[in-house]
Amino acid sequence: MPWAGTFRDDFGASVVVALVALPLCVGVAVASGVPAELGIVTGVVGGLVTGWFRGSSLQVSGPAAGLTVLVYEAVQAYGLPALGVLVLAAGVVQLGMGMLRLGRWFRAISVAVVHGMLAGIGLVLISGQLYALGGVEAPGQTLAKLRGVHELGAQADLAAVLLGVGTIAAVVAWRRVPARLRIVPGALVGVAAATAAAVLLRLPVEKVRVTGVLEAVSPPGWGDFGVLASVGAAGTVVALALIASAETLFSAAAVDRMHDGPRTEYDKELIAQGVGNSVCGLLGALPMTAVIVRSAANVEAGARTRAARVLHGGWLLLFAVAFPRLLESVPLAALAGVLLHAGWKLLPARAVAALWRTHRGEAVVLVVTASAIVVTNLFEGVLIGLGLAVAKAAWETSHVHIEEVWEDEELCVQVLGNASFLRLPKLLDALDALPHGQPVRLDLSGLRHLDHACLTALEGWERTRAPLTGREGVI
Repeated sequence: MPWAGTFRDDFGASVVVALVALPLCVGVAVASGVPAELGIVTGVVGGLVTGWFRGSSLQVSGPAAGLTVLVYEAVQAYGLPALGVLVLAAGVVQLGMGMLRLGRWFRAISVAVVHGMLAGIGLVLISGQLYALGGVEAPGQTLAKLRGVHELGAQADLAAVLLGVGTIAAVVAWRRVPARLRIVPGALVGVAAATAAAVLLRLPVEKVRVTGVLEAVSPPGWGDFGVLASVGAAGTVVALALIASAETLFSAAAVDRMHDGPRTEYDKELIAQGVGNSVCGLLGALPMTAVIVRSAANVEAGARTRAARVLHGGWLLLFAVAFPRLLESVPLAALAGVLLHAGWKLLPARAVAALWRTHRGEAVVLVVTASAIVVTNLFEGVLIGLGLAVAKAAWETSHVHIEEVWEDEELCVQVLGNASFLRLPKLLDALDALPHGQPVRLDLSGLRHLDHACLTALEGWERTRAPLTGREGVI
């Protein structure tokens, strides 16, 4: 067996990753507005199904905080029964992209847009989980949540707030304990401590509702597929597929820098994610992505092969089947604390500061993307960010300038660079400023690009300019 020599390392790593994944699976499900068990189902599929594929050997998949906002909006708009259909369709889209070898193209997405997407997700996640931390029902829209934050103090349940804040404090403080103890994840320590406090003190706080994994699994029926006829639902499918794929492949690039093993094969990893999401959709569960937190824990715990991530799925399944009632003791405020910490880590404060010092245009793209996600939704916000990044790139690459050279009493005007409609006003102003009443020869041979708008404008300028001897080198 190829795993025999590394089984001990992979076995130990799988336990660590399962302990990291468990509170996140439950927390992401609760924040997404679906039964807690569906998050565990997705984690199990991420291990037992996606884990077998060869795309990335050490990357671990499961439900991710990055899709929480989109899933919540989809469940609110189309209902829980339609979620399986949307996730299944997104998985099929990912399969198609992988088979068409589109995985490598995700590396061309602007880093500023990615950071902006993560920042926007973090802000939306924080705004929602602040209400969960206080045991208060949250408004529907993100802006309404942000406007109502100042009123939370008067409405919040003090016991729930203390449990949530205590969970965050435990997660943060756990990073300072000796390394031999940090094999137990901080998130698990925080949730366990909050759960113990709630049970021992008999605090009247809201807890996770559990119906059982098998009961929570609800495959979509034929009638549920009608939701795909909606333009909004189709947009949600595309958003799920693109965002899940981007998060997975960006995570893969980060994980590859953490170990010396085989590099990720992007197209194969995209196919693996497509298969996993298709299975999740058939089970009516949450969508999955590769999750950097679990993947990093897998590498740091000494995993050697993909056996670790497969085994982690088995541990999650064993826990969900053998000890489901333990989840009913977990306070929702503790999970809110874990997700608030996760949302805070998504805010790229250092990236914004670094970009502002070196590439301010990129910093603007980042901030606009994050703001657009908060004001609109995840899909539209990312589209706005991508559009701005493309416009910025087009503006920066469309440099054009004019050089004037006198040749035997004739003025030769050389136009150099990239002449696009973005620079047309500057180009025409420069041409109109040339001396009148003298022969002018327009030389366009130095242009690397000349679009139709500029060509038409230059031809019009020639017709109105006299005397004129001609132009050369039109591209």
